[in-house]
Amino acid sequence: MQSESKQLTSLEKMMGREHAQAICYSGYRDGQNPRLGIYPSYAEIKEDLLLLKNWSYLRVYDCSQHAETVLEVIKKENLNFVLMLGVDIAAEVSNPNCPWGADFSEEQLDQNRQANDEDIERLVALSRRYPEYVCSVSIGNEASVDWTDHMVPVERLVEFAKRIKSKIDVPVTFCENYVPWTNKLAPLVAELDFISIHTYPVWEYQSIENALEYTKQNYYSVQHCHPDVPIVITEAGWTTQSNGCGIEKWNASDALQAEYYQQLLSWTNSEKILTFVFEAFDEPWKGSDDPQEPEKHWGLFYVDRRPKLVLQNT
Repeated sequence: MQSESKQLTSLEKMMGREHAQAICYSGYRDGQNPRLGIYPSYAEIKEDLLLLKNWSYLRVYDCSQHAETVLEVIKKENLNFVLMLGVDIAAEVSNPNCPWGADFSEEQLDQNRQANDEDIERLVALSRRYPEYVCSVSIGNEASVDWTDHMVPVERLVEFAKRIKSKIDVPVTFCENYVPWTNKLAPLVAELDFISIHTYPVWEYQSIENALEYTKQNYYSVQHCHPDVPIVITEAGWTTQSNGCGIEKWNASDALQAEYYQQLLSWTNSEKILTFVFEAFDEPWKGSDDPQEPEKHWGLFYVDRRPKLVLQNT
């Protein structure tokens, strides 16, 4: 308990505010797509953030125009948010273990390395422009887990962390599935201010009956390996639709999302574990063209900004 108490105090000090609600935010609506450079407008992001007023921490995934507009809205509208800023790093090595393919030419990998270096510099620049609103930065997202299509070697992640810390005084983390934290990411942990884990029982064929216990096991497995390092959950949630690809159709619904959300928050609020719920709004641009693709349906709000069942009783 003493170790956990010290972690909490340290984390709160780093983040600049006490334990509060957190959510992943990506504001892409119908017809918008970051891969095509079609971003939400200032007015659309303002509308979103006003809907999210019950949360204090936001997490965004990159340093694109989307992230810049989010910070602009928070500042100009005097909204009570702080932001975890990220970088959308691309593959620097091919990964034969990726189920949907991640084999790249050396030319493409060289281009990706250059783009990643440029993204790190954008992260630094944006953090300097909005220091009062950026509470932490992440050097990447799911770039070391064995199934990723954007694998980046651990030594490069270490390099990114060191480079950022030499340029800005902002807590640095890396957002990743819980498994790599228990083995291959040990060299990176030494360079980070805190660990950020992802836990998705529904992707691992867990039912709602044991979902929370599975989430706890994921969290405590990482804590066991790194007992003196603060741990944040940067993604945890439940999809409301599935076409059966990766998640059974029966295991995706508004009711199951609402139940898992309530269980998750009851535990994490009790234990003061900062948890970014995945996610604010449904995102139709993600995944396959199948409208029931599970990647599209993790939002607590539908894409038209109507609240799902999970929010109707809160």
